[in-house]
Amino acid sequence: MNLLSSATVFSFFTLISRILGYLRDILIAIFLGASIFADAFFVAFRLPNTFRRLFAEGTFNAAFIPSYTAAKIEDKKKGKKFADDVLSCLLLTLIFLVTVAEIFTPFLIYIIAPGFLEDQIKFNLAVELTRITFPFLLFVSLSSFFAGILNSNNKFAAAAAAPIFLNVILIISLIYSYIEGLDYSKQLSYGVTIAGIIQLVFLVYVTKKLYKPTINFVFKLSSKVKFFFKKLLPSVLSSGVTQINILVGTIIASFQTGAVSYLYYADRVYQINLAIAGIAVGTVSLPVLAKAFKMKNVRKISDIQNKSFELSLLFSIPASFGLILASNEIINALFGYGSFSQTDVQMTATALKFFGYGVPAFALIKILSNFFFARDNTKTPFYISIFIVFLNILISISFFNKIGFVIIPIATSISTWAGVFIYIYLLKNRKILLLKNKLMVNFIKILISTIIMSSLLIFSLDWFSNYLQYSYDYKAFYLLSIVSFVGLFYLLSCYLLGVLKLKNYKTN
Repeated sequence: MNLLSSATVFSFFTLISRILGYLRDILIAIFLGASIFADAFFVAFRLPNTFRRLFAEGTFNAAFIPSYTAAKIEDKKKGKKFADDVLSCLLLTLIFLVTVAEIFTPFLIYIIAPGFLEDQIKFNLAVELTRITFPFLLFVSLSSFFAGILNSNNKFAAAAAAPIFLNVILIISLIYSYIEGLDYSKQLSYGVTIAGIIQLVFLVYVTKKLYKPTINFVFKLSSKVKFFFKKLLPSVLSSGVTQINILVGTIIASFQTGAVSYLYYADRVYQINLAIAGIAVGTVSLPVLAKAFKMKNVRKISDIQNKSFELSLLFSIPASFGLILASNEIINALFGYGSFSQTDVQMTATALKFFGYGVPAFALIKILSNFFFARDNTKTPFYISIFIVFLNILISISFFNKIGFVIIPIATSISTWAGVFIYIYLLKNRKILLLKNKLMVNFIKILISTIIMSSLLIFSLDWFSNYLQYSYDYKAFYLLSIVSFVGLFYLLSCYLLGVLKLKNYKTN
């Protein structure tokens, strides 16, 4: 297997999904802007969507793949039995959770958006929309199970392509609402749940050659299944710490009008790089890393660690510089239309800029936590995640009244970087982190390429500044052209310096 080629396949479908997601969010920005309807929908969508990211983007895999791989290595029938038991237990648990959430939705909204209580109309709307969207949690969590089966067999394309359905359905919902004159926020909410059903059916169909599920609600949990569920919760919380921080930010931001929407739009932009630099690399490296640990192949463990670390930096460092330098132009070009005013652009761009400082940390957290997960250790990442979330909350609450919602992306970046340094310290102290000197050399080469790219980006933004103004209709075309040009220049520079070569990332 080749980490770069597998990550590229995963990233390709993820990129398509994110591009469609941008189109979706541009339409939402045009039709809803940063209104109370937008805030209510984003809160309603935030909870199931956070669970989608927690389960679908590698966190479920972090607990499932090492256990499933170990069971399969021992015996294929035991692997099938383990998967069936996990699926049956997961289905029962999810049905219970969704039912409880539907009954106690007002309490959920109070917890995740307490600021909405000041506006009863917004609060009631958020409750209504959340009840429509929450079943999505059931379908997307089950989808993540089947994605885990595929990823365990080094099949990454279908799992990465599945989220495309969500964005396509939501775009259709917006267009249909516009044509028929319907309530945008309500139709979007129905679209979320419908997309979850379609996504699940798709993954079940694709997985049938590798695994045919047998649901059995009357069973005694084996020690392996008990061990899996024991480590699942800390795995979800630790691997999804960035998403938890964003959810915490939403809670705090609900006290400032429009802040929930600003954070949502900013989050949408930087998440595309996180999907490539963190989620894609982490997802494709975990199965081979877990197998290497089971086989006690120290040399292979070291190779995978170095290659995944380097690949994550290769994608995240230039993205960080790009988001910091061009945050205003990016938000303006993507969302600066219709109901999304210039003030909205400036506020969202400020949030994006400070998220940009944390992008390498957001990606590295995914990679570093894998080094524990592959060893069936979910407790250590869990404790680190608790610290990260606590630090994020402490910083956000301490300075929110002074500088407003901008403290949320600042706190998220600072706390995640703190987590990265803790991970590195503990991994080195326990002699689990087997990094080579070549990694530092390639890191310097990546920095050189990034600095050259950044200089070219600054020059291009200044040269085409008149075409990137808020009032110019085709500003997105010019931004896309600039990003494509400097991005290709960066990749070419990395190739010439010997960093970006396919043979460098083989794990065989």
